[in-house]
Amino acid sequence: MSPTPERQARVEIDRMLAEAGWLVQDLQQVNLLADRGVALREFQLLPGHGAADYLLYLDGQAAGVVEAKPAGHTLSGVEIQSDKYKQGLPASLPAWFRPLPYCYQSTGVETCFTNNLDPAPRSRAVFSFHRPETLASWINDHTVEKGFAADPGTPWLP
Repeated sequence: MSPTPERQARVEIDRMLAEAGWLVQDLQQVNLLADRGVALREFQLLPGHGAADYLLYLDGQAAGVVEAKPAGHTLSGVEIQSDKYKQGLPASLPAWFRPLPYCYQSTGVETCFTNNLDPAPRSRAVFSFHRPETLASWINDHTVEKGFAADPGTPWLP
């Protein structure tokens, strides 16, 4: 039996995340401090927000989401779905910012990215997922720019 198109996309997305330096984990085996960047598969968010295909953690704190779609799916409307996910993190979980700053939409062939730290955020096509250290440096730049302490152990929660 062949895998579904969405399952095939997730296999490719797992590979792409790993190539970009993310440690991809299932919830049953989660260790948020196992690496600088951890991508948790199929994370259930608050009621009404659904489940993110991947929840991205940087230095032990949530920083973004990835919405997976099968190859050939148009990503232009998927930003609305990932936008809902970025707002659904339970308050008990550590996060760099609320709502989460980084949203990806990917088919494993095509990937789009929204940086909600930008003054005018919008979805843009990218060639791959960003490395964890790149996203962490943007968080650091943003916190310094806004006058907040850029201590990875002390998240700023608006």
